[in-house]
Amino acid sequence: GIKWMSSLEAKVEDAKDKKPTAEKLERLRREKINRFRNQHRINVQGTDLPDPIATFDQLQEEYKVHPKIMENIKAAGFHVPTPIQMQAIPVMLHGRELLASAPTGSGKTLAFCIPLLTHLKQPRNKGFRALIISPTRELASQTHRELVKLAEGTGFRIHMIHKAAEAAKKFGPKSSKKF
Repeated sequence: GIKWMSSLEAKVEDAKDKKPTAEKLERLRREKINRFRNQHRINVQGTDLPDPIATFDQLQEEYKVHPKIMENIKAAGFHVPTPIQMQAIPVMLHGRELLASAPTGSGKTLAFCIPLLTHLKQPRNKGFRALIISPTRELASQTHRELVKLAEGTGFRIHMIHKAAEAAKKFGPKSSKKF
């Protein structure tokens, strides 16, 4: 049948139909995130993944990353996160496990160092609190350099140990039992 109504009633009814539902808003948000990931060639697998970041400033706003670390990121010349950093940093800041693959020079070291320092929150005098194992001395040196730059002014002590004998000299003979 035909439904008769005034133009005022029609406007009220149209307004009801155009009100976005929570599901529709969530779907639109997901589409926007997927477009962002596609644009930056970020491929993800898993469920309930945190959204990628578009700027380093989001780290301080959303994840309360230490202001000195943020200052060090900018001082090191990092202005926009790389695709691996965009997705990996939020995943690790949420305490999730991650297996990531990206080309050499894509920013993987910074992608795991920022969450590492953020999870440690502040320096404590409790021995080694984090351990990064590298397959080569060259990569260990690179990681050490980046962490020293990133942690500057925060009070964290960053060490590189590549021989047990040197570790005993540097940290004391009981270091293997202590840590």
